Amino acid sequence: MFIEKRKDGKQYLVHSFREGNKVNKVRKFLGKNLSKKELNKREEIAKRLILEEINLYKIIEDPLKVELSKEEIEFIKNLQEKENLKVVHLSKAQWERFSELFTYNTNAIEGSQLTEREVENILEDNVAPKDATKEDVEETYGVNEAIEFIRSTKDHLSIDLIKELHKIVFKKSKSFAGNFRKEGEDVVIMDGNRRIVHHGAPPERVSYLLRKLIQWYAKNKKKYPALILATVVHNQFENIHPFADGNGRVGRLLLNNILIKNKLPPVDISLKNRFEYYETLQEYENKNNLRPSIDLIIKEYKRIKKLSKK
Repeated sequence: MFIEKRKDGKQYLVHSFREGNKVNKVRKFLGKNLSKKELNKREEIAKRLILEEINLYKIIEDPLKVELSKEEIEFIKNLQEKENLKVVHLSKAQWERFSELFTYNTNAIEGSQLTEREVENILEDNVAPKDATKEDVEETYGVNEAIEFIRSTKDHLSIDLIKELHKIVFKKSKSFAGNFRKEGEDVVIMDGNRRIVHHGAPPERVSYLLRKLIQWYAKNKKKYPALILATVVHNQFENIHPFADGNGRVGRLLLNNILIKNKLPPVDISLKNRFEYYETLQEYENKNNLRPSIDLIIKEYKRIKKLSKK
């Protein structure tokens, strides 16, 4: 680490490190025209912050930090077969019903106040309740449109796909629709006790980490069962947290895109299971434990399995 002093008197603590062929720099602003005593004091604080940030770089470096054993892979393959998770060619009516359920639940998880029936009225009859917010209504249309998009696109996973899904869902409700977080837009999520439970990737790392995830998927899509592929993509996407808002909805759309591209039915995470859903994400982020997420997806498949039988 070294102190960088600029012509205007501003001083920064800088740390450089290599990642593959790329050299990354982390800078922390110390102040301007500081005394030696104040500079030393701020330098110590900046060092700690830089080390914490570097640790974040390492935490989200690899989409699947611990390789799954052959036994675990066989277990999940057998689980798929046991639950009869085969490709389902849903009828038009079944897709419409799934999209209504998914739209209601995925938005409700993120705070939408619309009821399931109100979502149905919006999508089926274009009638919104008078007290509904513009954001809730527009994002209802947006998620529904995004479901149609993943059904038609041939793209499994790409930067363009990720941005397009965000743009479709939030084009009429968020000014930054389709754009990743900018420098300075850091994400820190706290629980009810004000404890930090998640750090998103630093903004300057977002594109790089997403490219790494895309490469991981391309490399492993014939190695792992579809449930593993979809779950890793979803969970790692949530770890990266590329957008200022809307990551949960885009992540769950990516989950379904990977599933249907690999000939599995779509899945809907229900509002009633949201706390279990949060816990599975924490298990993956903190312990690299993928099993709770797989178990939840199987649980949700059982709930919506009736769609494929109508």
